[in-house]
Amino acid sequence: MKIQHFRNATMVIEADDKVILVDPMLGPKSTMPPFSFIRFKAKKNPLVELPAACLPILDKVTHCLITHLHPDHLDKDGEQFLRENNTPVICSVLDEKELRKRGLNVVQTIDYWKRVDFLGGKIEGIPAVHGYGFVAKPAGNVMGYYIELPDQPSIYLSSDTIYTEHVDKVLKEYNPDLSVCASGSAQFDIFKPLLMHMDDIVRFTQNAPNKVLHNHMEAVNHCPTTRADLKRELQSKGLLDKVFIPQDGEWINL
Repeated sequence: MKIQHFRNATMVIEADDKVILVDPMLGPKSTMPPFSFIRFKAKKNPLVELPAACLPILDKVTHCLITHLHPDHLDKDGEQFLRENNTPVICSVLDEKELRKRGLNVVQTIDYWKRVDFLGGKIEGIPAVHGYGFVAKPAGNVMGYYIELPDQPSIYLSSDTIYTEHVDKVLKEYNPDLSVCASGSAQFDIFKPLLMHMDDIVRFTQNAPNKVLHNHMEAVNHCPTTRADLKRELQSKGLLDKVFIPQDGEWINL
């Protein structure tokens, strides 16, 4: 299995003849409005271009997995790509109606805590809570995924979530070979953070049984935690050898 990190939460999982695109934010730099105007500098999103190194694998995509409908996980260019290629889409049962309305080829829907067949293996929907306190309600429904493909490492895509009992359960009981953590500590101009703060990012990393891939950094303007910030913190806790903190366009071999 190989994973290519694009930017933010967008990645490709390549396993044998399956190439799974996750949460496609594919548009050019600065084509979306800022997500914060006061707390953080009001820069248009995405903050960075999609690396040219990511383009070749897009021609090989066989499926797309969507965790939720926020534009930094599924933008207009991502939707257009999926429509033009009639890409088979897998999503939360709660997002099926909206994605079909947008013209996407939804071939499978996933429910929370129900393990079902998926590309010769299994997939299960894991609840995600997109923020601390009140902000989680307007942030809407989000789904993480636990994935087991034949003869491949198991993956827990925790998606946009804070650290919850559900996250804890998957890390400690499912024993994923790779756990993916959204680590940018996103926050709007008001309310508490939308993603794990640093203490919970460290907790996630400590409790993960194997390797952790940290993403969702340095691509949208409401995420203050940088790769350098995270690296320093994890190094101080003796956890750096346990993690991948990929640059945009970087490949990881599992």
